Amino acid sequence: MIFSRNPARGSRVLNALALLGVTVILGMAFAWQFAYDELPCPLCQLQRVAFILAGVGLLLNLRLGPSPMHYAMTIAASLGGMVASGRQVLLHIAPGDPGYGTPFLGLHFYTWAFIAFCALVVFCVLMLSVDRKWGDNMLKRPVSVLGMIIMALFFVLVLANLGSTTLQCGFGPCPDNPTTYLWLDSGSAP
Repeated sequence: MIFSRNPARGSRVLNALALLGVTVILGMAFAWQFAYDELPCPLCQLQRVAFILAGVGLLLNLRLGPSPMHYAMTIAASLGGMVASGRQVLLHIAPGDPGYGTPFLGLHFYTWAFIAFCALVVFCVLMLSVDRKWGDNMLKRPVSVLGMIIMALFFVLVLANLGSTTLQCGFGPCPDNPTTYLWLDSGSAP
């Protein structure tokens, strides 16, 4: 097992892979938004925020070393994301309802989000059982170049999503069924 020889390295590798997974999810949703001209609904935005918060917990594990508090942050964010994505699944579960947005591999993004949030909770629980004997932040070491690249990519996607949301909603509430960017719509810019 990855923890038998070097537990610090094993923890960092697994947390980096989990953060990479969250980053890929955010990147995929962001790219899909522009490639298919599908603006995210408010529940979709909430799910993105939950992914960002879960990613911050994983990032803290990479940067500062594993900590039960960081895993708890990821679990709490994932539970919030499960509530938002689960609600959206239940909103569109009625027969004949096409759902919101274009499906990816047969499932809508909110269904994939629910699955990903469940996977994050399971990951954190398993990591807590392995990492707990090392104590809070006992494994502080410089982050590898690959880890820094993953963290930088995560930050870029967080800023890109923040910019996109600001363009879409401005500083007020997001529309229920968005069709245009509020700040890019000609004639209605603030």
